[in-house]
Amino acid sequence: MSEAETSLPTKKLGEALGPNQVRGVVVARPARTASVQGYVPELVKGIGQTMGYFFRNTKDMVLGTRNDPVLESISEGINTISYPEQKKPYSERYRGVHRLTQREDGSPRCVACLCCSTVCPAQCIHIEAGDYTDAQQGDAKRTGYEKYPKRFVIDELRCIFCGFCVEACPCDAIRMDTGIHPSPYDSRDQFLYEKDLLLSIPGRYGELQTENPRVEPGEAGFPGIAREQAH
Repeated sequence: MSEAETSLPTKKLGEALGPNQVRGVVVARPARTASVQGYVPELVKGIGQTMGYFFRNTKDMVLGTRNDPVLESISEGINTISYPEQKKPYSERYRGVHRLTQREDGSPRCVACLCCSTVCPAQCIHIEAGDYTDAQQGDAKRTGYEKYPKRFVIDELRCIFCGFCVEACPCDAIRMDTGIHPSPYDSRDQFLYEKDLLLSIPGRYGELQTENPRVEPGEAGFPGIAREQAH
């Protein structure tokens, strides 16, 4: 040992250290008995407790006496939701899988204004607009006034379910009130929801339309321009 090392000041246990004069306290090491050092007794205790819960919960499942993890308060027994046999009810405001609403004649309510695809922060909506005259579908009173989506695709993997598309739609054509979440698939292509699929998905209560009224062109109270009005 060099002379410099021997000249360093040494601190004794219990002396104040640092500018705050912190003093250390000796903590006695807990006694480790043979059972603690062997780990076997503690391991048996843990396995015994786990098996106790297993047989108790299995008995409740067989006899049908298990408590409802959603409607009943937490108590002894099973409180885990066994999905998909059990499903937690979603609230009315839950933003689920998208759907496209229909008119009374079954045509899409969407007018391909691109508001939803423009406001989407994830850029997961793709729309190709077309005129009713091109496809010769829909009522003749919509010709020259509205467009329709030739193609409407939502990438459910890219979607962040923010609900901006629903808020931006002026026609209430897209909604997220289905109350369901996307199903698990084994292919990315299956998460690309096309227009026909979106039109076939019902709302929470089985409806394909929307309760919000819509006045069509040519009907009384239509706020837009009309050819019969000459402006």
